[in-house]
Amino acid sequence: MLKIQNPQIKLLEKLTNAVALPGDEGAIRKIIRAEVGDIADELKIDAMGNLLITKHGKGKNRLKVMLAAHMDEVGFMLVDDEKDGIYSFETLGGIDTRQLVGKPVWVGKEKVEGVIGAAPIHLLDAEARNGKASLKSLKIDVGVGKPKVKVGDRATFATKFLRMGNSIRAKALDDRLGVAILIELLKNAPENIDLLAAFTVQEELGLRGAKIAAHAFNPDLALAVDSTPAYDMPMHDGSENIHYNTKLGEGPAIYTLDGRTLSDPRIIRWLSETGDEKKIPYQYRQPGGGGTDAGSIHLSRAGIPTGSVSVPGRYAHTAMGLCRIKDWENTLNLLHEALCRVSPKILEKNR
Repeated sequence: MLKIQNPQIKLLEKLTNAVALPGDEGAIRKIIRAEVGDIADELKIDAMGNLLITKHGKGKNRLKVMLAAHMDEVGFMLVDDEKDGIYSFETLGGIDTRQLVGKPVWVGKEKVEGVIGAAPIHLLDAEARNGKASLKSLKIDVGVGKPKVKVGDRATFATKFLRMGNSIRAKALDDRLGVAILIELLKNAPENIDLLAAFTVQEELGLRGAKIAAHAFNPDLALAVDSTPAYDMPMHDGSENIHYNTKLGEGPAIYTLDGRTLSDPRIIRWLSETGDEKKIPYQYRQPGGGGTDAGSIHLSRAGIPTGSVSVPGRYAHTAMGLCRIKDWENTLNLLHEALCRVSPKILEKNR
């Protein structure tokens, strides 16, 4: 079994501390190329900015298996200069505006420090105090004398990686966890398949890069590797939380249904049977909204058998997420073992 040890944790730290907003994922591409560029059999950056890497296997009748992990993270774009270092902004991706006020941010490629500001609550009327902060009422303030900041710059949360015992706290765990897993799979690629690794762009804006990547690769089957929300906190009234979609500590989440995809049942069986055989804990992600790159991949060309596997993590699309190292390791091993045992027979079965 593969292990998550200090080198892998240091890599995730580098990945999460890097800034890569939709349409500007170059910082993550650079890290990935430094890690696996020398072992790739083929490497290409397409017109969208996807990084497409092929690792060929050996023998005959090899399946072409695509794994996709998105490089972008949620964040902001400055849209208007309101003078004195204050900028109005729009969100890039689905961000919960409830938690934005007072959050420190990094702006632009120079990571200029700023803060998201709003009127102080004790100066608001009763109606405004009880309402949800509107995006229009929020501003990014970088202070005066910052000529490197300009309209069009992207910004993200200024949250640095922190290990907390058996957990990790960082921004952009969605989906730098998937990126880190895909890097490890390339380094330990099974020889029974052609591994097609798609590090995709603009997932947070509608799964855009994955559609192009899937068309280029034209795989036999595909998996999206992502991080999924773990809504598993205790209920405020002390009752049992029956509304969770995944739970920390229970292993990788295999998708059956989300807002964009009905996973191919043959892939669900292949993954769950692998977990049972290899005694790797896993859970089924409870049906609900959201989506992964699988939503675009399975609709590409004439249709591609597709599923998703994700590391559960709390507090998605906020200033910081939290995950368990063991869930990350078990997700890596479920995928590696599944790839080692995949064969064309899986697709010969009825859906």
